[in-house]
Amino acid sequence: MKPNNLPKVKDAKSCPVTTNTSIESMIVEIRGQQVMLDRDLAMLYDVETKALNQAVKRNIERFPSNFRFQLSEEETIELVTNCDRFETLKHSSSLPFVFTEQGVAMLSAVLRGQTAVQVSIQIMEAFVAMRRFLASHASLFQRIETLEQNQLLLFNHQSENDRRLGEVFQRLENPLHAPKEGVFYDGQIFDAYAFVSDLIRSAQKRIILIDNYIDDSVLLMLAKRGEDVSAEIVTRGGCRNATALQSLDLERYNRQYPPVTITECDRYHDRFLIIDDTVYHLGASLKDLGRKLFAFSRMELRAEKIMEGVITE
Repeated sequence: MKPNNLPKVKDAKSCPVTTNTSIESMIVEIRGQQVMLDRDLAMLYDVETKALNQAVKRNIERFPSNFRFQLSEEETIELVTNCDRFETLKHSSSLPFVFTEQGVAMLSAVLRGQTAVQVSIQIMEAFVAMRRFLASHASLFQRIETLEQNQLLLFNHQSENDRRLGEVFQRLENPLHAPKEGVFYDGQIFDAYAFVSDLIRSAQKRIILIDNYIDDSVLLMLAKRGEDVSAEIVTRGGCRNATALQSLDLERYNRQYPPVTITECDRYHDRFLIIDDTVYHLGASLKDLGRKLFAFSRMELRAEKIMEGVITE
């Protein structure tokens, strides 16, 4: 190749030398490598970007893929997104090339002039400084990355909890829009409590709970019903059961709130919650909601059909 085919870099008097600090800011990481864009290198060498790439093409055997490679469209978009100074790449008709440290070293042999050598040396020193910085702060970067991952996991977990709780409140504004069936997992105590509480609030006429295992926590939930809504608990053994609702608890409750009646019946094994004329089958007693995994389902049965066990008692 003839020497006069090479683009000439301005001499040191007409081309001020850039500091290492500003050069380091031009080094970016792409495909796991520290690289510099052709446009930044052209600016440092004070030549046109097109001229720099043409010089490389005339000496392409000196620039294998680990010295120089072209960015994909996706990589270019990501670069523009992350770096405001590359905004003009949006309107470029060609994808940029990037040079690794070895590629930059080879440029000094392709470009003419003493300033080209000086600039190449400064760029190489910037690469070295960048490597030292990354190596000396590797543990810090690792801790930051771990912290960011933990924060992301925490955010995703919180978002999922908010979504689940939002679905519960949204779908239970009206019992007709309540989910037909579902599962509450071990530990979802508040979600299960909110589910049943909203069902109770939605009652317009009556609430009938069929549950052989009750305590005063059931009364707290029934206190959320409207004043004109009747409440009946059908349970085995009623107030005489030592593990069930105590007579004194019920008496005190009925003095303050619309009364709850207790009906003793030994014909039921499962638990049911009747809201007006809608029947829900519950896989757990109200007092144990959320302590273990349980399922619920809205049944396509008339409430009177479920109550036949009490009527024929």
